[in-house]
Amino acid sequence: MKITKVETRVVHGGWRNWVFILVRTDAGLTGYGEASIRSHEQAVVAAVNDMARYLEGQDPFRIEDHWQMLYRGFHWRGGPILLSALSGIEQALWDILGKSLGVPVHALLGGPCRDRIRAYANGWFGDASTPDEFARRAADTVARGWTALKWNPFRSADRWQRRDQFHDAIACVRAVREAVGPHVDLLIETHGLFEAPMAQRVLTALEPFDVFFVEEPLPPENVQAMAALKRTARVPIAAGERRYTKYGFVDLLEQHAVDVIQPDVCHCGGILELKKIAAMAEAHYVGVAPHNSGGPIGTAASLQIDACTPNFLIQECDPWDVPWRDEILTHPVEVLDGGYFTIPARPGLGVELDEKVALAHPYQPVDLPAYAVRH
Repeated sequence: MKITKVETRVVHGGWRNWVFILVRTDAGLTGYGEASIRSHEQAVVAAVNDMARYLEGQDPFRIEDHWQMLYRGFHWRGGPILLSALSGIEQALWDILGKSLGVPVHALLGGPCRDRIRAYANGWFGDASTPDEFARRAADTVARGWTALKWNPFRSADRWQRRDQFHDAIACVRAVREAVGPHVDLLIETHGLFEAPMAQRVLTALEPFDVFFVEEPLPPENVQAMAALKRTARVPIAAGERRYTKYGFVDLLEQHAVDVIQPDVCHCGGILELKKIAAMAEAHYVGVAPHNSGGPIGTAASLQIDACTPNFLIQECDPWDVPWRDEILTHPVEVLDGGYFTIPARPGLGVELDEKVALAHPYQPVDLPAYAVRH
């Protein structure tokens, strides 16, 4: 079997575009992957096209060999653009291998370690702006079966936060906790918006609410600062969505800078690379909660890892981004009782792209700043 063509489809998926990768073969099999990255989709498409020159004509089953070539063979390596392109391609190669053998990808990586995959809801809050609105939406989401919720109550932050805005954010967390009760997990996103003293204040203020973790209390560049913060923190810290390949997680784990790592299968290097990162974390007694802010193919790829990773904790999911999300796949991923995914059983990633639906939602420029306001 040979790779005959590597193609991309950029689909407008609400607040960002999805970048889907199609790897076609002379056996009639097409592998699908995802490389969605906010505001830089066209750069990823260009990187995929560069990598396609090497891939076309190659054996699709030499996944590790191709990964090494595409990562190490171009001298300029790493970063979100090149690694997103490589991640999506790698997912598509695994999809081809699983389909050719008639088994899901997780069966090729050790088989399932669990009977279902726990998920947490993101995007459940819609356009809520007050603590009461967040509380009502949280209660509604839990009533539909979800057992864990994530959101960013600190959306006005930019390194620091005004005192009134900070107290409003803590009031929002309090309102949600009171609305959902003690048995629902709350995951607090901060998008790396704080400097260290403000991050310490945030973590201290969140202690009474028994949060599952606080995500990215500091920006991703300085691991030493995160490690220093964790030494004094009394709530779990999670990070890793903006780190790439196994090499990007070495310091994070060896310096004990986090309690939970969050590699993203669409950015960290793909399925096997995430499996390697998870194994590194397992050796440090650190759990894995894969980041997932992309589209449905990225979710399908994440579930393959979730199924077969011993130290997996919980999977991010945002099913509310666009109402036609499930229509773009011929076999959408299946959610049980709102808060769990079924273990994938179909060959490969278990999905096929509906090209008519994809073409009906073409690329639209979306530029979202990392922080909301300047003071």
